[in-house]
Amino acid sequence: MQQYISLITLGITDIQRSRRFYGEGFGWKPVFQNDEITFYQVNGFVFGTWLTSLLEDDMQRKGLSQQGAFALAHNVGTEEGVVPMIDRLVRFGGKLLRPADAPPHGGLRGYIADPDGHAWEIGWNPDWRMSPEGYTTFGI
Repeated sequence: MQQYISLITLGITDIQRSRRFYGEGFGWKPVFQNDEITFYQVNGFVFGTWLTSLLEDDMQRKGLSQQGAFALAHNVGTEEGVVPMIDRLVRFGGKLLRPADAPPHGGLRGYIADPDGHAWEIGWNPDWRMSPEGYTTFGI
């Protein structure tokens, strides 16, 4: 079976605040939006933000407003790009969780939370290859 992800959807509480963070912070352009949901085409999959109450209704599952034990990641192409990206995301509504520093395995990374508390690692790893389109390949 082929390994891929088609869609990641995060529950959010304020659509405009979320659009500011992802649209202006990351610079992503919506491919679809309405008063409830926004979809962004990101590399080879779709990333969505949907009002939490409606996502809960769709899943028939309550309690999604609790923060999960996961982190999403956004790698940048150079070590020098990590801190400016973190600073930009803070300007557009993110909350700094961990300033950029060097992890034991090398590179540089920091953590930020989007306006709804979803954690994002912003990093650069010298051993991971990135295509011009932003596809990341695990490698050492």
